[in-house]
Amino acid sequence: MRGPMVRAALRIVVFELKGLLAIGQWIIRRRDGVPDGATVVTYTKAQTFMLSLMLFAMVVETVVVDLLLVALDVPAWLRFAVLIADVYGLLFGVMLAAACATRPHVITPDELRIRFGVYFDVRVPVERIVAVRASRNYNESGMVIVKDGRLSVAVSSQTNVTVELSEPVAFVRPFGSRGEATSIRFFADEPEKVVAALRTDRTAEAA
Repeated sequence: MRGPMVRAALRIVVFELKGLLAIGQWIIRRRDGVPDGATVVTYTKAQTFMLSLMLFAMVVETVVVDLLLVALDVPAWLRFAVLIADVYGLLFGVMLAAACATRPHVITPDELRIRFGVYFDVRVPVERIVAVRASRNYNESGMVIVKDGRLSVAVSSQTNVTVELSEPVAFVRPFGSRGEATSIRFFADEPEKVVAALRTDRTAEAA
């Protein structure tokens, strides 16, 4: 039990460090893991509005709560503990936005790389792709879900591209467990761009 818990804790620490790095990359407009000539596929539009609202609400809440604690004359240690927790929440939201913006999906002649920020990354060899289509689903139950050989990588509970494979690909889920899938659903801001980039004689199935 202790081993898996330690590994999960270490993964969280790594995520935090990568998230901080992503903020720096975001500021200087640099993308991570995008080779020259690759097709970049973003996936941030569906969550940008809600994430912006959340961050604005958190800023307001942080200010209001701090003023309330001062008015109630609560102990300084408690006030600062609450403030640190609120500031961390804000930082996490910014890290999430930065990580998703700087780590898009990537298509090269050799592979399709599907990502969600710093939390998930799966590489799919192009030669294993037998079909690709635009296929919208608004009811995904989580960010990374695996069921019956199907992997779903959702944004705001949505996926809109489905890729079918000739043989399974392996991946590591956010907290370290491993899985395999022969079908992958994921979200892209421009699903038609993915279909066009991956279209070959073997992937003739279209939207």
